[in-house]
Amino acid sequence: MNRTTHSRSRRVVHVVPGMVFLLVFSQAILPVETQAARELMTPKEQAQTESEPIKLPSLDDQKGGVPQSIFVWIKMAKGYEVEWDSFGRKGWYTQDPRLKPIGAGTSVFTPDTQAVYIVFEVAPLEDPAQFSAQWFLEDEKGNISDTPVGRDTLAVPGHERYGFLELEKPADGWKKGDYFVKIFITPQGQQPFHAANQVGTMRFKITDQPAPTPDTAAQK
Repeated sequence: MNRTTHSRSRRVVHVVPGMVFLLVFSQAILPVETQAARELMTPKEQAQTESEPIKLPSLDDQKGGVPQSIFVWIKMAKGYEVEWDSFGRKGWYTQDPRLKPIGAGTSVFTPDTQAVYIVFEVAPLEDPAQFSAQWFLEDEKGNISDTPVGRDTLAVPGHERYGFLELEKPADGWKKGDYFVKIFITPQGQQPFHAANQVGTMRFKITDQPAPTPDTAAQK
């Protein structure tokens, strides 16, 4: 018999019998009351504990001068070029050259397109970040494929503002149809394609009919 049990036995000997009965009776009904209390606290259904799906903004509908997420602007394009005056003086090269999208706003491409570009500017970053995209083929009902057609990730160092994502043509070629793009931003080193890090969406189409450039369309 250990010390704790022996001490409890000595205390029971000196307790009034009525109090012993009350103590035993209380111990007998305690589990029943506890069980009743547990039954009153019915578990919530899963639907009550999960947050409702959040509709993410379409970055295709960005209004001029109105930033979305941390993007000052973001454009789908046929390519990009580095603005000559952002190189700095002769013999020097800036770490953050300005990028200019070629054919900005283009969202229709032909099957022979080698890559679709998403060019963007963000507010200066305090810490390094990853910008990522994964794109899916949509069916006739607007449902996206389970597996992405492709993925791309760009690491942007701190205090830089410009970057681009390259949606390369698949090895077996572009399939004609509509494509849905998910855009992600994550701290550098984290899993880039987690749903919680998605900040917006974009869309483009692959078709035989080439798209007029936005400048050409504006002249008509």
